[in-house]
Amino acid sequence: MNGRPRSSRALSLAVRAGAAAALGAAVAVPLLRRRMRVPTPVTVAACAAGPLAVAVLRPRTKKRDVALFAMQMWAFTVAHELPYDDPEKLRRRLRARYPIAIDRRIGAGVLPNARLQRALAGKPGVGALNRFLTWAHWLWFIEPYLALALVLLRDHEHFPRAARRMAAVFDAGCAVYFAVPTAPPWWSSQQGLTGDEVRRIMVEVGEPTWGRAWERMYDALGGNPWAAMPSLHFATSVQAALSLSAVGRVEGAIGWSYAATLGFALVYLGEHYVTDLIAGGLLVAGVHHVEPLAEPLVSQINGGLLRLERIASG
Repeated sequence: MNGRPRSSRALSLAVRAGAAAALGAAVAVPLLRRRMRVPTPVTVAACAAGPLAVAVLRPRTKKRDVALFAMQMWAFTVAHELPYDDPEKLRRRLRARYPIAIDRRIGAGVLPNARLQRALAGKPGVGALNRFLTWAHWLWFIEPYLALALVLLRDHEHFPRAARRMAAVFDAGCAVYFAVPTAPPWWSSQQGLTGDEVRRIMVEVGEPTWGRAWERMYDALGGNPWAAMPSLHFATSVQAALSLSAVGRVEGAIGWSYAATLGFALVYLGEHYVTDLIAGGLLVAGVHHVEPLAEPLVSQINGGLLRLERIASG
């Protein structure tokens, strides 16, 4: 009798159907969550299943690795926005004062944001500086992915670990956003909490730069304004620099130069406290410290996914 047994074919179809359903749910549930009032845990579970489904449906290739990471980032984007689905509920848990107190100590009584803005305001070329630092900030929306793309092209075998570390930094930071929602300096300044005025220079640059499109862009990218601690902007740029350093000295130097520039920009532009940046750096260090401890669990999960992928492929 030729061909596989019917039970084997049925199992393969069942695994593929389950993985395909999980992948569809990972996309559809977040998009429909507000309209259908999907509970937050259900949305998080649906998002988390997306990368696992990709791993089951496709054998490992460069394209599969990229698709898996793309689903991971889709999950992060949704999870990052979830707390702000109910702004009033989140506002009741919002923390604003502790980073102000810490940064005042760092700045010898004055917030570093305000100190930098005062020191550079009115200087020749400050308009060009504001635009340069704002663009450095905007570049972050693609920089971690450009870094991983370079790793993929130059050292494919290193890519899974680099992508896993980047994903872990994003996910761990998102967990803190859920647990300890913290306001950024520009928002606290608008509420009169900082004492020192902290301008949001990015908006001052963005409005004349993008004109009518600015409001739509801002709404699309600013899904949760109270996701400030730790600074994932800084943390992921540091992680990107570490991954690029493993590729080559020049690549590493570029990565670290960008991370340093972004760190300065985030404080000067009023986007983050120095405390947020320190927490971001510690987050990266924590991920690298925990990674060896989590290796056995990761290996077990990968082994299970590989077995399911083999069953699905028949």
